[in-house]
This record gives sequence, C-alpha cells and structure tokens, in this order.
Amino acid sequence: MASLNKVMLLGNLTRDPELRYTPKGSAVAEIGLAVKRTWTNDQNQRQEEVTFVDITLWGRQAELAQQYLTKGRSVFIEGRLTLDTWDDKATGQKRSKLRIVAENMQFMPDGKGNTGGSAPASAATQRPSAPQGGDSYGGSPADTHFEDEDEIPF
Repeated sequence: MASLNKVMLLGNLTRDPELRYTPKGSAVAEIGLAVKRTWTNDQNQRQEEVTFVDITLWGRQAELAQQYLTKGRSVFIEGRLTLDTWDDKATGQKRSKLRIVAENMQFMPDGKGNTGGSAPASAATQRPSAPQGGDSYGGSPADTHFEDEDEIPF
C-alpha cells in the first residue's frame, strides 16, 4: 500500500523558539506556528480561521531557528506528521497530539524584505540531523532544495 506523509506550512511564529540539547548533544527546538485561512462565505462576508501547530526542528535547523527567528516572524516549513502519545499523570488517561517534525525550513521576508538576520539562504534550508534513536525523515537526493531566499517552494 502506498503512503505519503508530507506537510507544507507557511505561517507566523507564536512564540520564540525553545532550544535544548539531548543528552548525546543533538540540538532540538520547539516552535509554534499560526497558519491563517481566509475565505468568503455565502453572504459575501470575509471569514478567517487560524490553526496553531507545534513543530520540532533538529540539528542545525534548530540552532538557526533559535538564532534568527522570533515571535511573529514568517517561516516556511516542510515536514511530516507524527503522533505523540503519553499517559496523563493527573488523570491516568492516554493522551495524544499531532505535531510536525520539520525536514526543511526557509526564513520568509518580514515586512521590510529582511529574511531574519544575516543567515545565508542555503543555511536556512539545510536538512536536519536525524533525531536520537535512528529515526529519519526519509529524504532522498532527488528532494528539491530551494537555495534562493526569493523563491517560494509552492
């Protein structure tokens, strides 16, 4: 059976990146992204819906996010969905949450045309290191890389 797990999001950070390191020294950052959808309803009124998404970045991308991104900045994320599950300590119930594991990140221009500090565009689009435990996002050499910061990959 064929399957595909690919997510592309363009949105604004809801908080500053939170960087930490695993016991083996791998960088990991958590960011929150707000993605807005706008449409016109049957009464010709403009409607808006905002979806909030948690995203995990690994390796050099985690460090770049911490260094150059701040709350409110736009960023383009390509990644995959993953399901976190845990037991709630207070209630003992099973809990779960979908999140995105980023495979590619690109800084987007702010309102002044800046892409977030002096990071080169190629650094902003590097592939992440594999997370601990040998997990991999399954990228291949045929994957497209967008080196020019003016290109929007969709």
